[in-house]
Amino acid sequence: MRTIAYIGTSLDGFIARKNGEIDWLIQFDSEEINQSYAKFSSGIDAILMGSGTFKKVLTFPDWFYHQKVFVLSSQIKTVPDNLKDKVTILSMPPKQALIYLSEKGYSNIYVDGGKVIQSFLKENLLDELIVTKVPMLIGNGIPLFGELDHDIPLEHLKTNLFANGLVMSHYKINRHNNP
Repeated sequence: MRTIAYIGTSLDGFIARKNGEIDWLIQFDSEEINQSYAKFSSGIDAILMGSGTFKKVLTFPDWFYHQKVFVLSSQIKTVPDNLKDKVTILSMPPKQALIYLSEKGYSNIYVDGGKVIQSFLKENLLDELIVTKVPMLIGNGIPLFGELDHDIPLEHLKTNLFANGLVMSHYKINRHNNP
C-alpha cells in the first residue's frame, strides 16, 4: 500500500484560515493546476480525509472526487444521501483504517486534511508528501505540520513551478533513516 499526502499551503505553512476558509487558495485555481491534480489522482484508488476537510468539501458546488472517499471521524455518523455510494465514514485510528482499506483491495491512498496528515506522520504511515506552496502569507490559520516526537527525513523527488507562481514539491519519506 502507498499513502500520499497532496495538499496546498500558504507560504507561511497554513492550509486554511482559523475558520477553515481557503479563499486565499482558491484564487490560484487554473487549468494547469487542474491538469496536475488530474494526473495525480489518476494514480489514486481511494481518498482518506479528516472530518474538517470533509465538511469543507461539502460546501463546494460540485463533488469532484472520482475515487471512493473514506472520512476518518468519530464525530460524523452519516453522509448526505447523494453521497452514500461515494463516501464511507471510518471511526478508527489511522493504522486500522489502512488495514481496512488494504483488505478492501485499495493500494494507493490519497491522504488529505491537516490533522490526518499530522497523525500519519506521527505514526510513520505516510510514504510520500506533495506540498504546493501558494505565494501568499496569511499570518495565522490551521498549520499543515504539528509537533513530532522524532525527525522525519525526506528525499526530494521533484519540484514544479506553475505559471501562477505555485511551487509544488514532491518528497518521499525516507524510512531507512526514520526511527
